[in-house]
Amino acid sequence: MEIGIDSFAAILPDPATGRLPSATDRMADLLDEVETADRVGLDVFGIGEHHRAEFLDSAPAVILAAAAARTSNIRLTSAVTVLSAADPVRVFQEFATLDLISRGRAEIVVGRGSFVEAFPLFGLDTRAYDDLFAEKLDLFLKLGEETNVTWSGRFRPALHGEGVFPRPHQPRLPLWVGVGGTPRSFERAGELGLPLMIAIIGGTFERFRPLVDLYREAGRRAGHGPEKLVVGVHAMGFVGDTDTEAKDNFFPGWAHLTGTIGGERGWSTPTRQQFEAMASPGGAFLIGEPATVAAKMLGASETLGGISRITFQMSTASLETAAMKRSIELLGTEVAPIVRSARETARMASIPQGADLA
Repeated sequence: MEIGIDSFAAILPDPATGRLPSATDRMADLLDEVETADRVGLDVFGIGEHHRAEFLDSAPAVILAAAAARTSNIRLTSAVTVLSAADPVRVFQEFATLDLISRGRAEIVVGRGSFVEAFPLFGLDTRAYDDLFAEKLDLFLKLGEETNVTWSGRFRPALHGEGVFPRPHQPRLPLWVGVGGTPRSFERAGELGLPLMIAIIGGTFERFRPLVDLYREAGRRAGHGPEKLVVGVHAMGFVGDTDTEAKDNFFPGWAHLTGTIGGERGWSTPTRQQFEAMASPGGAFLIGEPATVAAKMLGASETLGGISRITFQMSTASLETAAMKRSIELLGTEVAPIVRSARETARMASIPQGADLA
């Protein structure tokens, strides 16, 4: 199982003074976080895309390129790119360039987006929300296959064999489809045989099992082998030296952002009791000391029929810079070894006795 971090580059007010930190300082802290994740051996770091005052990630490829210059091994991805509101040609060029800078460590997760600010910002009609994504995903997939593309659609001028450059360092730029809870999104990813990244930001992991089964069944019907139907999970997560410390460090930022965004959507004010329920053994928050978090990750994988990647959304704890770096270190040096050892033990146990392991 690959283990990593996703950040939305959240910029949060001090709970005591209400004062916002410097955006420049927050960006510097974010790049330090990526560097720390690389140093402790995590597999992937993702940057989201939002066009709101609470976040600094409106240009994720730029942040990832800066991170590429400061890291050596960690894979760098979006989390997610709002493809519906972007030009697929330009997105492909940006991530191909990132792939060259990073010497083949770039990936991209594309999705429809859970916020709508990008649509009016770029002159798009939210009523075409799903159609925009389907058409632009079709074009993006063609760009990965061909340098000179002939293509036409409803929302973008046609291409008549123009060359799209640069080409990435990797033979094919890895592409995941980011989804929330819409069945059609799961089904479409399966039909296309694309890896699936599920945003599970509350509730329980069990609730998503029918949707994962729908994805795998759609892929099977479309003729894709199980090796192509890869499932990843993006979840709220934070690691501390104790369960209490981890929850206390994460809760204030989570409550602030959830309350702000939830208020716009008509949700009730988030409470500590709700938070504790989602951080409990039955909830979907991966928050606690290393052993607690590792056990929940392994349980989530079993519940969903096997997970290939888990990424932690921990940037709502960004007020505590030292705690963030400590969390990243614990994730890489203590949680990851527990999870990888357990997975290897399970793999070995599944091999028939006397089988050739060469």
